[in-house]
Amino acid sequence: MKRKFRLARRSDFARVRAQGRYWSSALLTLGASPNDLTHSRFGFVVSRRIGKAVRRNRVRRLLREATRLRLARIAPGWDIVLIARGPAAEADFWQIGAALEQVLASAGLLQEAQPGADAHGQGEGT
Repeated sequence: MKRKFRLARRSDFARVRAQGRYWSSALLTLGASPNDLTHSRFGFVVSRRIGKAVRRNRVRRLLREATRLRLARIAPGWDIVLIARGPAAEADFWQIGAALEQVLASAGLLQEAQPGADAHGQGEGT
């Protein structure tokens, strides 16, 4: 996922925590807060409760990839924090993707993909 789509600063995570709304599924919790940008940014939280570093990194990679594949369908202008819940440690890619779709739809952040847009939200030839 490109740098412009990432939340990196502690203050950004804190703003989503303080001002955002939250939606949950069995595998994920999604927190979202509007930003003043033309694109959405994403942060991923995978706590030690998920397991040791190898397992946490695997869950983080799965979340990033599932998000990257849906970038063109996610509404622009949001800071989104995805928090892995305990059962995510045992989930496969398809289960993570389904949980992500569920929380994004609950939050009203999914939109129809635009014709000719690729996974990075860019049309052909851009």
